[in-house]
Amino acid sequence: MVTQGLMLGERELRSRLASATLSVGESADWPEVTEFRSHMPAAVLVPLVRRCDALSVLLTRRTDHLHHHPGQISFPGGRVEEGDASAVATALRETQEEIGLAADRVELLGTLPDYFTGTGFRVTPVVGLVHPPFELTLDAFEVAEAFEVPLSHFLDPANHLRHSLEIEGRTRHFHAMPYGDYYIWGATAGMLMALYRALTADEA
Repeated sequence: MVTQGLMLGERELRSRLASATLSVGESADWPEVTEFRSHMPAAVLVPLVRRCDALSVLLTRRTDHLHHHPGQISFPGGRVEEGDASAVATALRETQEEIGLAADRVELLGTLPDYFTGTGFRVTPVVGLVHPPFELTLDAFEVAEAFEVPLSHFLDPANHLRHSLEIEGRTRHFHAMPYGDYYIWGATAGMLMALYRALTADEA
């Protein structure tokens, strides 16, 4: 069944996120990640954009020359820096630096469970409702493109794929949620799965 994601209002979004009961680390794709305390803290913004009567998810495509995850689809964000007061502050700062979205256009709705990556990061996904109008200014070094995908796409189980690949002789499994020409996978898809679980937790 496709959830009524397009009809979620701000109050219902807050309620469902607040009642999410996922355990820490549940969304991690790499089964060998067991020592969480050694992971470097980071945060991303999961931007839900209000478009008329629908919600969309704002995503970015990383530039091809970056050392980490070149060309991949991601949320704006990065590692926690010494001057950041919290993971929320990190997510908002990084978002403004990467795509030029000002913090005053973002209404904070809550956080999803930390996501532990196989590359050694503990990522806090911060969910925010983005209120148009706004203009984006992309950091050309890090961000090749910013685009929106209807939230309903990610809330439809028919679009939830599970793939595997061989890395250094080991089989590793990961989520994927392709949309058109965009292959959304790995940590981004894993965090979108956490959002899906949070927003559909009370559905049969």
